[in-house]
Amino acid sequence: MNLESLNGLLESVAAGRMPVTEALAALRSWPFETLGEARIDHHRALRCGFPEVVFAEGKTTAQVESIVERLIAAGGNLLVTRVHSDLGARLVARFPGCTYHDAARLVTLRQQQPTPRPVGYIAVVSAGTSDVPVAEEARITAELMDQPVRVIHDAGVAGLHRLLAETDVIQQANVIVAVAGMEGALPSVVGGLVQCPVIAVPTSVGYGANFGGISALLAMLNSCAAGISVVNIDNGFGAGYQAALINRLASQSSNPDATRASKPPAPEGGTHHGDN
Repeated sequence: MNLESLNGLLESVAAGRMPVTEALAALRSWPFETLGEARIDHHRALRCGFPEVVFAEGKTTAQVESIVERLIAAGGNLLVTRVHSDLGARLVARFPGCTYHDAARLVTLRQQQPTPRPVGYIAVVSAGTSDVPVAEEARITAELMDQPVRVIHDAGVAGLHRLLAETDVIQQANVIVAVAGMEGALPSVVGGLVQCPVIAVPTSVGYGANFGGISALLAMLNSCAAGISVVNIDNGFGAGYQAALINRLASQSSNPDATRASKPPAPEGGTHHGDN
């Protein structure tokens, strides 16, 4: 249940269009619903502005399907992360309207209509083509939260001119998600070029001494550029979510009539690609 649906339910009761008993039945699973091993947080959208997100890895197919079914029934937008291809195909077949994003390993379903367009956008920048899956996880997450996103792929420091060619895009963003593996240098370079928050995402891309992303993580945590925050290794979802919250707040400060519960629409922003 989100703010709009709760508002509508209360207005229906106040206007006499809905009996109190029917309203109580609708609120029976609020704020959470117990379902086997899972307790679904239907109150999340009211508190945080976005429904509970399902982390599929480690769950059985039956558990994921059961949770997804109840979240869809609640009427909010759906986001399932870390979905392997077989599970993705199964969810798409069972639940009409769902989309499986293969590279990002996400399943999404939009059930809520976007509200007015926000001011400004998020820039998602990936260092190399191998980092694109994590960058796509960030992009799709932010767009499902109704924030405009501009994407720049393959702009790592090994060819700095590729990033500098997109200076206007990154300097006009409200927040930047910088995704990099190997030595993880990209966020430091980006942080030295902009005056907005930079969310650094280390990836597990790299050779042996990268230690599955730990090398990039430590480099980002030790960045000398100010204004950089760091999420966990390969956590594109966390970065996209955080960026969406920042851009939402930036829009509210530009538009005093906006509310924290408002959800602006997806962007028109273009995608910029590097050499390969």
